[in-house]
Order: sequence, then C-alpha cells, then structure tokens
Amino acid sequence: MRAVIAEDSVLLRVGLTKVLEMGGFQVPAEVGDAEGLLAAVAEHRPELALIDVRMPPDFTDEGVRAAMEIRRRWPGTAVVLLSQYVEERYAADLLSANTSGVGYLLKQRVADVADFVAAVRRVADGGTALDPQVVAQLLLRRDNDPLARLTPREREVLGLMAEGRSNAGIAQALVVSESAVAKHINNIFAKLDLPVVDADHRRVLAVLRFLGASRA
Repeated sequence: MRAVIAEDSVLLRVGLTKVLEMGGFQVPAEVGDAEGLLAAVAEHRPELALIDVRMPPDFTDEGVRAAMEIRRRWPGTAVVLLSQYVEERYAADLLSANTSGVGYLLKQRVADVADFVAAVRRVADGGTALDPQVVAQLLLRRDNDPLARLTPREREVLGLMAEGRSNAGIAQALVVSESAVAKHINNIFAKLDLPVVDADHRRVLAVLRFLGASRA
C-alpha cells in the first residue's frame, strides 16, 4: 500500500515516513506544500494521502482544500488530515463530501505508533478515523438536538463509532459483548430516526449526525 505525505516540517515529515514504512506502507513521495501534494498524487496515484491541515503559503486551510480536491479528482485515494489542534469542522467538511476513506487525527497521536498506524490503515481500507479529542469536544457541544435522547453508554458507543471502530473494537474498548454493542447501535439508529437501510450506511448517517455534517 502506497502513501504520500504532505507536511511542511521536515523533521515531522521524515518521522511520518519512518512510521508508515514501519507499518508496511511504501512512501513514494513526501512534500512540503499543497501544490506538491497534488502533483505527487497525480504522479503516484497512492492509496492514501497523509496531509497537514496548515501548510504554505498562508498556513490556514491549504491541506483541507487539497484533501477535498484529491477526493474529487481521485476518489480512490483515502485522506488523513493531521492537525496540531482540535478543529473538528474540518472532519465534518470531509465527511459531508465523502463518507469513506477519511480521517482526522492530532499530530500527537503519531507518538503511539501502533494505534496511529492502525488508524491510518483503517482509513486506507475505506473506513474512518476521528481523533478521540475531536469526539470528546463534539459530545460536549451536543446538548440540544436528537443526540440528547441517547443514554451515556449509547453516546460512548457513538463516539467510538465516530473514531472508526468496528463492533468488535467497541466491545473491546468498553469491555462488553459484541451483542451488547449491536443492541446499543440499534438503539442509536432508532433514537436518531435513521431510515432502515443498509447497516453500514446507517453507521455513516449516525456519525454524520454526530458531527453535525448531515445535510438531511
């Protein structure tokens, strides 16, 4: 699996390259700005792009805009945004455009190599990965909407879903059975008034509702 890296800090860029290579990725290109990123994706057509949110020249949202362009031009390329701080609206922007193969992680997560590589691989395989701190902030802000119907345990489950965890991963994190997790998820679907459709699609809708990114 191939990944390109866009990060203006040379030291972090080298570190990310080493971490991904240790995790079994090939890194055919690492660049320092959004223009170089788009050129690298066009040339190498990687499965994954790992992108800093703020890059030259203005250090605002260059990485986000490049990620959106990648998703538009090369929808088969998964993208993971990296940020120094929690800016959850960027995760919502990406998910509102495409609900698979996207991630938003804080740079401090790189230090936990195993978890970081697992999250990146989950995104490369078509899943989602949201930083737990983003999830925590979103939970604190959702007091006056349908999410208020959820029990504390159901909110925990939905938060872990938003991080991109499977039923088995949620069960392991909460030390409960997978059948208990499935029951909580069905309760979440019912309380959020989600339509009875394909189960994977309902998970995406639940996460979008959680993010406030749903346009329904």
